[in-house]
Amino acid sequence: MLACHATEVADYRRHRVLWSLLVGLAAVAGCARPLDPGPPGDHPGGPPDPPGQAPTSVTGPAGEGGPVRVLLFSRTLGFRHAFIPVAVGALRREGARQGMVVDHTEDPARFTASRLRRYRVVVFLSTTGDVLDQDGEAALRGFVEAGGGWVGVHAAADTEDDWPWYETLVGARFARHPAVQRASVRVADRDHPATARLPADWARTDEWYDFRSNPRGRVRVLATLDESTYRGGGMGADHPIAWCQGGGSRSASPVGGGRAFYTAGGHTAASWAEARFLAHVVAALRWAAGDAEGDCRPRPGG
Repeated sequence: MLACHATEVADYRRHRVLWSLLVGLAAVAGCARPLDPGPPGDHPGGPPDPPGQAPTSVTGPAGEGGPVRVLLFSRTLGFRHAFIPVAVGALRREGARQGMVVDHTEDPARFTASRLRRYRVVVFLSTTGDVLDQDGEAALRGFVEAGGGWVGVHAAADTEDDWPWYETLVGARFARHPAVQRASVRVADRDHPATARLPADWARTDEWYDFRSNPRGRVRVLATLDESTYRGGGMGADHPIAWCQGGGSRSASPVGGGRAFYTAGGHTAASWAEARFLAHVVAALRWAAGDAEGDCRPRPGG
């Protein structure tokens, strides 16, 4: 009778070839289940992760030593933004150009401790609604607090409305927005890698979010909107639009040992063809992965 489990082989490449062959033969024999489409190593008893991807802990992120591995998550249970596939393509291309490994999923089953630990950064790419169950929430929180990076883009602020810790992670929740239009972004922090190469006055077209509260004082605000340059803003003279937190003392950070970054831009497909906007997001991935330094401690009054 054909065995349904592969025997471990020391050499990584030989193991993967044998594993693929045995799973295919087992499927013919009727004793193999469909494989999860996750990254290598997701399958119990399957081939190990490539060298350099060893986890640092049961719940924490992948250790240093290999390429930065990023998980893009774009599940939507509310409004779905048309730009998502464009953004996925842009981040995959630019990530590969910079030596990153960028995976994409909309499957909440990927949010387990064992699967998340293969990554250094998780991106919520304009997610909407309650996209994780309680187990998935616990896995994400454990990943971040153990030192993982998290990046939220656009409608990530309109996600997990009933999960209080998620508001801590994202920094502020979406409230409303006017029509897409051109506005001026004022870059307040020129030291953080995500904003270091942006002009002090960054004029661009996007869908500009208002938030239910101002995150200033809880996060490091990197950029604000000048509401005098567009119609319909509702936060007044201090309108944060990109911010970060974590990366310093674990005991002093609300996200534990992790790093969290949020940018409200990206609504238009054209945003992902803008060299500056794409560089802004990719630099945030580098920072969240711990590959670039940036002070994200909240500053009194700024």
